[in-house]
Amino acid sequence: MPYTLDGKLVVAVSSRALFDFEEANQVFEAQDEAAYMAYQMARLDEPAHPGVAFPLIQKLLRFNSEEEQRVEVVILSSNDPASGLRVFRSAEKHGLHLERGVFTRGRSPFGFLEALHANLFLSAHKEDVRSALSMGFPAAQVYPGSQGNSLNHPDEIRIAFDGDAVLFSDEAERVFQKEGLPAFQQHEHDKALHPLPPGPFKTFLEALHRLQKETRQTSMRIRTALVTARSAPAHERAIRTLMNWNIQVDEAMFLGGLEKGPFLAQFEPDFFFDDQVGHCQSASQIAPTGLVVNGVVHDAR
Repeated sequence: MPYTLDGKLVVAVSSRALFDFEEANQVFEAQDEAAYMAYQMARLDEPAHPGVAFPLIQKLLRFNSEEEQRVEVVILSSNDPASGLRVFRSAEKHGLHLERGVFTRGRSPFGFLEALHANLFLSAHKEDVRSALSMGFPAAQVYPGSQGNSLNHPDEIRIAFDGDAVLFSDEAERVFQKEGLPAFQQHEHDKALHPLPPGPFKTFLEALHRLQKETRQTSMRIRTALVTARSAPAHERAIRTLMNWNIQVDEAMFLGGLEKGPFLAQFEPDFFFDDQVGHCQSASQIAPTGLVVNGVVHDAR
């Protein structure tokens, strides 16, 4: 029987999200594809430095064992296949066991997400992320220059999510953007017993929840957090929505518009997902961060 990805947590990641290929990309932007290929081939045996998504991928792969492959990471890149050689060699040098990759040489690769049944797509290219989200896949643009130290919790992967337009739909956010905070608070108070429609990252949180239950007897752990600008009384609808989905998060922070960075510094996530550029700028000083190009704040961009 052919190999199947059924039942696995599948993460598709671009080469620039996994490794720091910014210098190589500058060669491509300043010159052409041939110069880029020559640059990569000349450095074939020189492992690229880890990129923004590297700590997340590294920890997710620790859920695999010789007996069972619970997580599948696939390189999904618009690089040419020859340049892909350096990606796989860099992964090998860094101890990442990667077997699968799709390289499309300038053509947008997001269309392969359906064939992969991907639970998450991380890319440095905003339009690929936007296209993936439009197809219903959880996707984020890795925020350049993100900081973080995954060594603090080597046996635990920590992932934090914003609420509206990320875990939840942007229904309430649209009220806030159009009518302001008082109308938003009233809207959420009135609808407290009505679950919010799902946002693009509900399915990824569900996949993490399944992995969390399947690996309770292993050395690796998963810890999740909701980090949202909501405050009371709008917090109730968020909590009730997660309960309705039968999904638990380990921590919840209702910050009422406070800067998220200092709170994330206490949680120490391996990755944080948010739809607001300002929150991503604050968070990226603390942890690897992904911009979810979704919702009303991105409609006109």
